[in-house]
Amino acid sequence: MPIDWQPVWLTLKLATLTTLILLVVGTPLAWWLARTRCLCRDWVGAVVALPLVLPPTVLGFYLLLLLGPRGAVGQATSALGLGTLPFTFAGLVVGSVLYSLPFVVQPVRNAFEAMGKRPMEVAATLRASPLHAFVTVALPMARPGFLTGAVLGFAHTVGEFGVVLMIGGNIPGETKVLSVAIYDHVESLEWDEAHWLAGGMLLFSFVVVVAMYRLERHMQRGTHEH
Repeated sequence: MPIDWQPVWLTLKLATLTTLILLVVGTPLAWWLARTRCLCRDWVGAVVALPLVLPPTVLGFYLLLLLGPRGAVGQATSALGLGTLPFTFAGLVVGSVLYSLPFVVQPVRNAFEAMGKRPMEVAATLRASPLHAFVTVALPMARPGFLTGAVLGFAHTVGEFGVVLMIGGNIPGETKVLSVAIYDHVESLEWDEAHWLAGGMLLFSFVVVVAMYRLERHMQRGTHEH
């Protein structure tokens, strides 16, 4: 039975790119949330965590309106000659980044908060600039949080359905990711194809959970040793 691997590779591409973007964008955001005393911190944190409780179809719907030809972002991208983002791979990336944001930001934020203020204060007494101290002290100490965030962000993106279907539709080779392909096979009563793809996702999810447990145990062991 031939398997269409295109949705698999497209999903891996989407998850990899989304995770990299989230690590770059989420790191300064997590640092700010962990260190700031601004009164708006809770509001910003709530916005970041919103995808945890918001139905993915709701997020996808409003992204569709915002990025569409009548939305503010859609009008801006059209004016720049970039067209609109819905039903494109770029639109999938935008939706995936927003939907998986808390799964990366929260573990990194927790890691930054767990290290406390003392290491940065010591670095400051040694005349290290804030940027140098962040790169040489904060980032290495928060490495477990980055690993957890990267694993969760990647796995969560792989398993997306509602957001990618709303913002990307079902265009083969462009927006038809793995979860949408499974839905298609089930809708067409192609049970064997659905079994292969769904079984692969089940195995992948199991491996992710085991990896998370092992990573957590390794982190706890490292903490006790120090």
